[in-house]
Amino acid sequence: MSMVFKFRMLSDENDRFVRDYEVMYDMTLLEFNRFICKDLKYDPNAMTSFFTSDSRWNRLREYTLVDMEETGREDAPLPMEGVALGQIIHKHRDRLIFLFDLFADRAYYLELTATGQARPGTEYPRTVLSEGCAPDQFDPEAGSDESGSIFDDAMGEFSDFEGDDSYDDEY
Repeated sequence: MSMVFKFRMLSDENDRFVRDYEVMYDMTLLEFNRFICKDLKYDPNAMTSFFTSDSRWNRLREYTLVDMEETGREDAPLPMEGVALGQIIHKHRDRLIFLFDLFADRAYYLELTATGQARPGTEYPRTVLSEGCAPDQFDPEAGSDESGSIFDDAMGEFSDFEGDDSYDDEY
């Protein structure tokens, strides 16, 4: 049996957006890139990159769609096609950043949330949770009907007390 990685993907542009993906550990970053682009209906030929990340979402090693051919640099970006997820993801909560808009520096944040054995008869990769609309691939200003956040919605009723002088917030 082969190992499956489960990733949760979030966006800092839409708090309602979440995707959970189950993928094989030996899937290349290029295959993962294509899968994500297909799921989000993005152009799979647009310039994208993956980055490994530390626990504070600082970018570490870059993996590019095309080979940048920067020889001599130890930290030169590596091409996605030659790197499998299992080579760079080693433990629970390891993180990746998927840069989908190079020019505006827009990205998704992926975290390994579970590992397990592939289930017989199940086709991988697959999307197991899909909530919210993906931000537009090329236009960060393109709005969606889902602007705002779940937190803002939940806290919205507390603003009813704003400007109400009869409400005493002192204990």
